[in-house]
Amino acid sequence: MIQLAMALKYSTALIFCFALLLHSALLAQDEDKKITSIEIKAIPGLQFDKVRFSVAPGAEVKLTVTNSDDDMPHNMVITKPGSRADVVLAAQQLAEKGPEMNFIPKSPLVLWSIPVIYSGESKTIQFKAPEEPGIYPFVCTYPGHGFIMYGYMYVTENGIMPALENDENIPPLRRTGDKKVQDTESAAMHHHPKLHPYDNVPPYLYRVFIEESSLASIAVHLPNQLSYCWDAALCQLQFAWQGEFLDNTDLWHGHKNAYAKVLGEIFYREKMEFPIRIGSRESIPSPEFLRYKLIDGYPEFHYLLSGVEVHEIIHPNKEGTGLIRTIKVNNAKEPVWFLFNADEQVEYGFNKGEIENGALKLSPDEGKEFTIRMTKSNK
Repeated sequence: MIQLAMALKYSTALIFCFALLLHSALLAQDEDKKITSIEIKAIPGLQFDKVRFSVAPGAEVKLTVTNSDDDMPHNMVITKPGSRADVVLAAQQLAEKGPEMNFIPKSPLVLWSIPVIYSGESKTIQFKAPEEPGIYPFVCTYPGHGFIMYGYMYVTENGIMPALENDENIPPLRRTGDKKVQDTESAAMHHHPKLHPYDNVPPYLYRVFIEESSLASIAVHLPNQLSYCWDAALCQLQFAWQGEFLDNTDLWHGHKNAYAKVLGEIFYREKMEFPIRIGSRESIPSPEFLRYKLIDGYPEFHYLLSGVEVHEIIHPNKEGTGLIRTIKVNNAKEPVWFLFNADEQVEYGFNKGEIENGALKLSPDEGKEFTIRMTKSNK
């Protein structure tokens, strides 16, 4: 009996020790699964209240984004390192598909995203942080926001980030601490006339809905107070103006069927249906927009006209009175035509080709690269 009692006592002790070890293991497992919670607000002035945060590699992250901006919708996209600008451009190229896709492009550069949220709304996602340490951008890709509304997720073992004033990853004016956020919020509450908390230096562009153009409009603001609207659906310059750029207020407020409004004086409107033609001047081409790429900040548009690839880039002239269009027609085997209507608002100049019955005619070789000068007339 004594031996049985001792055996039972010994067994009980073993069970207790085993239970204690199991409990400790479960606690350690729970600790390993501890979730890092991050809360970020979209605030007035096209910015996030937090422009950076740190998480450990492989950590479980719970990210909540709240739209505290009374005026505008926002979203959030977390990208691979060094990919913020590429994702913003991809979002701009969504054109009329943008709203149904929450302005979030389908791209391998996008890691996680929160769809469009309106004022007062919050949305949460949960994900496992990358195992690879690095600096991962987060950005709002709603039209017109992505070049100034962004921050970074630091994936680091020790949680150390650069001193705020020395952190070159974040927007320049956010390197001064929280006071700038408070000042921007206060200015927005008092209807500060600036549309952005940071100055945009031309050239820059917006993929916006704009009056008198299709839903695939690209508005470009150039130096010397010149701007133009490019229609990616028609693959052509639609109009150009002199003065201020755009009033995006209604669009950014999320008003239904809102459009950006031209603030300057329109001095050129395209009156021809597909002014660039290949082969016969009477042959109306079938346009297909391919892409654009930025060259020193200026967009170069790539498109097809009946299967022939065309590149076009537009610069301001030095006087600030008109545009210089550089057009490259690749692999044309027939004459290239540019149809135009001489009017009192614009004077034309060409570096190549001949004028034939009111149209510019270029040989296939001349069409490989030519320029069109469009100057606002003083008449």
